[in-house]
Formats: sequence, C-alpha cells, structure tokens
Amino acid sequence: MPPGWKIPNSRVTSEDTYLNRRDFVKTAALAGAGLWAGCADAKDSDTNEEATQTLSESTILKELHPARRNQNYAVERKLTKPEVAAGYNNFYEFSTNKEQVKELAHRLVTHPWQIEVSGLVENPGIYDLDDLLKRVDLEERVYRFRCVEAWAMTVPWTGFPLKDLLKLVVPKSKAKFVRFVTFLKPEQAPGQANQPWYPWPYFEGLRMDEALNDLTFLATGIYGKPMPAQHGSPIRLVVPWKYGYKSIKSIVSIELVDRQPPTFWNDLAPIEYDFWSNVDPAVPHPRWSQASERLIGTDERVPTREFNGYGQYVAHLYG
Repeated sequence: MPPGWKIPNSRVTSEDTYLNRRDFVKTAALAGAGLWAGCADAKDSDTNEEATQTLSESTILKELHPARRNQNYAVERKLTKPEVAAGYNNFYEFSTNKEQVKELAHRLVTHPWQIEVSGLVENPGIYDLDDLLKRVDLEERVYRFRCVEAWAMTVPWTGFPLKDLLKLVVPKSKAKFVRFVTFLKPEQAPGQANQPWYPWPYFEGLRMDEALNDLTFLATGIYGKPMPAQHGSPIRLVVPWKYGYKSIKSIVSIELVDRQPPTFWNDLAPIEYDFWSNVDPAVPHPRWSQASERLIGTDERVPTREFNGYGQYVAHLYG
C-alpha cells in the first residue's frame, strides 16, 4: 500500500502548463498571499484573462473599474483588440521581445504600491496608491498610441489627469519640469537583471506645461479593468502626442525640478531620441521613416499625423 502522501506521476503538472501563466490561471485554484492568480473568473473572456494580477491586488482598483468613458477624446479608429494589445508590449525591464513580456511581467508585485513625490512641491511625501485613488476621479479615455518604431494602437485607458495629482502636491513657482522614475527590482524583472548595460531604473521627464495639459494622463487600467503588469501596472503615464517611450510605466517616483531632467533614451542615444519626442511625420528617425505607421492587429499602413492627431490640444505649447 502506498503512503497517503504519495502522488502518482500522472497528476504532476506539466512544465509547459506551469510556465504558461494563462493556463496556470485556468487550471489552478490557489490560495495564500504572494501566489499568482488571475483577477478574472474562469468563465470570463480572454480579455479578462489578460488582466491578471496577484492575490494581493488592490481591491480599490477593482471597485473603480470600469469607469465612465469621456467622449471628448473619441477617435475615428477602431479599438485595438485587447488580446492583441496584451501580447505586444515594449517593456525592457522584463524582455526586449514584445511577445514575451506578458509571460514575465506578472512576476512584478504591484500591491501595495507607493509613489514618492519630492522636489519643488508644498506637499512632498510617500503616497499610497490606494489612498491616492480615493482623492481623484477616474474616467476612461480612448487614445491613439504611437510607438517610435512606427507602429500604433488605439487603446481605452482608465485613469486621471496628471494635473489632478499635481494640484494635490502643490508645485512651487520654481518648478519647471517633472521627472518620473520607475521601479528597480531585478529579482522580479529579469530584463533589469540580465541587461546591466542599461541605466536602470527607467526615467523620463516632461516640461511643466506638458504635465499640466489635460491630455497628460496617469493610467491605472485598460479595457475597463485594472491594468495588467505588461502594460505598466499599477500606474503609468500616457502622453498621447508623444512617442510611446515617453509614457513611463510602473511609476514609483515623481520629482518636480527647476531644470530639464535627463531621460533614459535621450541619454543613451541623443541623436535618435530627443527630450521632446513629439510625434512628427516630417522628422524621420535616423533608421526609418516616421511618415506612416503600422496598425497593430491589422497591419494596415496609415499616414502619421502631426502630434499623433492631438495638435489642437498641444501645438500651442511649442510655438
């Protein structure tokens, strides 16, 4: 008679199933803090399966999604299919392979999450994201999203204008720029561990009038649900008239400064990536044209629009 604790080989979970998180969520029922699970029920669609978090995920984020859509920012393009957007992500902290990011990004623990606000502000401090969300109003906005690599998506983000956060911390008169920094957790982000030649953590910046523009958005969700890790969970910047690398993911630090801050890609390759990085079809990248863009999901090639089509909101900022 085999002992009661003995498990037959036929019941061993296959390696492929273990490594594939979507199958893992479908086939395993796990309990306990720190173990991975999906935020959606098994009966939900693939869209919900992509929006996976940890068992310790923010209940407030769940309660606040979906938010009411702001129709002032409607666009003429069809939404990118959520499963397409979920599987095509630039997030070098995890991998340079866009299609591998979602399989690796779930390692990042996204709750609890804090953002340190410092520099030239009246109310500096470390803000818990759950507490912060109680002080702002979330809404959904559909934005065009344009990558410097000449591909594009159309995405419904949920979040709030950055200016709402800046109102809470009260910028001082000397503050001219806003600097952003993402996490540094090489034990959770294999790209940070395996690519030491990059100056981690990722950092970005905006001029103050750009930061205060109504389009500049802090997103906490996508497709009506809390944001999955591969999109920049739990909170990221979205600046729709600039190339996508300006929209820093998984923010942990916001600093107001009086001088133009360095930015990640501008430091690495200033000839290819300037501080402003506004979408401009007339200015080619040194290695490819920016005159047109490929729509992810359909591969349709369409003309690039100046400021990504948001000129009426932002062209005045640049004289």
